[in-house]
Amino acid sequence: MGHLDHAAYGWLTPALSYVMASIGAALGLRCTVRALATTGASRRNWLLTAASAIGTGIWTMHFVAMLGFEVTGTEIHYNVPLTILSLLVAMLVVGAGVFAVGYGKDRSRSLVLGGLTTGLGVASMHYLGMAALRLHGEVSYDPLTVGLSVAIAVFAATAALWAALNIKSPVAVAVASLVMGAAVSSMHYTGMMAVAVRVSPSDAVLPGATAMQFIFPLAVGLGSYLFITAAFVALSPTVGERGAGAAARHPGEATVTAH
Repeated sequence: MGHLDHAAYGWLTPALSYVMASIGAALGLRCTVRALATTGASRRNWLLTAASAIGTGIWTMHFVAMLGFEVTGTEIHYNVPLTILSLLVAMLVVGAGVFAVGYGKDRSRSLVLGGLTTGLGVASMHYLGMAALRLHGEVSYDPLTVGLSVAIAVFAATAALWAALNIKSPVAVAVASLVMGAAVSSMHYTGMMAVAVRVSPSDAVLPGATAMQFIFPLAVGLGSYLFITAAFVALSPTVGERGAGAAARHPGEATVTAH
């Protein structure tokens, strides 16, 4: 068995991956809160932004953490198509869960369905990303630990969607995002604890790209997307602010409406 190092750069990759997960969660929750306060195309657009933010945050968290993953006795490469597919899966399944909550008439049922769908999607993204690993040896998993990681993913997703439905204030959203980031990180490292690698030393060239060739540039790009989108959401007026602005511009109309 090869020795697995999950934090080859010390606390740098776990801490940075947690930050990325928390930012994605904060942005996604804030967009979902905005969506629930609107209707029509505006609701759809906010939900799409929420899905892309949460999905991107989860994916970036996973692969930033994987930058610190090393196996003694073998290099590690990544299959590019599978890695990109894992990103698309993260966005699609998170989107399904967010839209279930955003448009569901029965909120309790929507929460359960959305949490289950999103949680299973997060777990699928994780293990699809792991399937993209290319190394000299065989990767195996402990079924019980895998099951625990999936359960954590479902719990984390359900808690995040519950927060989107019930928490409105920015401070509460920030706290919920930190908890969500911790839950997603816990799911990742629980899943990694399930991994065992039997190394087969070889001089053959591994297919795929190294983490620094592919994962690092993509993670930087997606991280930039999260920060830019966060700035856009922070600067975008809420429904209440737009209403106050309209009332200030047309005080006479506001008075007539009030009567």
